[in-house]
Amino acid sequence: MERIYSIMNFILPFEWASPDFMKNALLAVIVVCPLFGTLGTAVVSNRMSFFSDAIGHSSLTGIAIGVILGIREPTVAMMVFSLLLGFAIISVKLKGKASADTIIGVFSSASVALGIVLLSATGNFAKYQRYLVGDILSIRPGEIALLLIAAAGILLVWIFFYNRMLITNLHLTFAKSRGIRTFWIEQIFALVTAATVTLSIRWTGLLVINSLLVLPAAASRFVSRTSRQYLCTSIAISFASGIAGLIISYYIGSASGATIVIINTVLFGLCFLFAAIKRRVQ
Repeated sequence: MERIYSIMNFILPFEWASPDFMKNALLAVIVVCPLFGTLGTAVVSNRMSFFSDAIGHSSLTGIAIGVILGIREPTVAMMVFSLLLGFAIISVKLKGKASADTIIGVFSSASVALGIVLLSATGNFAKYQRYLVGDILSIRPGEIALLLIAAAGILLVWIFFYNRMLITNLHLTFAKSRGIRTFWIEQIFALVTAATVTLSIRWTGLLVINSLLVLPAAASRFVSRTSRQYLCTSIAISFASGIAGLIISYYIGSASGATIVIINTVLFGLCFLFAAIKRRVQ
């Protein structure tokens, strides 16, 4: 890491980039922003923004189960529970008659309540409250490496299944007629979303993780005409807000995850205004 730090000192001779914890945070932002920007496009297009929110808020239940089972690393317990929850939600959604938001709401409220009950009953709720707001400035080099490996794997899965996911999101019946196994495609989408949310939540915070996924893609829809523009613009907005939010949070002493969300919101508003003005001109 010392060599990487030296390169960063040369490229970024700024006060905010001088501490090692800021360098680590910047590297983490560079790793996760493509994930947020890419995955967010599918989340928004598939009208599943509430799903990613449910996964984030239910992470407390994963932590609680891990504590009861004696699992020392909370991320492991959160990952297993999130994957199982994502699989269950999509299975019920595709095979049940209730609407998607109703099904997600049932699973989300039940899992959140269960997590709070288990953590409070075991006296561990205060210990894990830091997951509510996250702290990207606490990320360590080893965790960045693990995040990079996981991100590479998730992006490979995304690239391989992207076209089938896109068709499934746009028209489920047409996708079935083309021989696409929509059940498993939607399950892959759910598992990738759950994995991304779980890997990032320790540093972003479960209260804002959904906004980090949804806002870049939602802003991109206002200014994009093709699916490629939609994807690239979403990634660009995610990068811009991530880096700007990190820098601003350093100078004003605010929570980095929430500050990034504020920048995302501002960019969303600007994209909305740009689209509105463009429609009037035309």
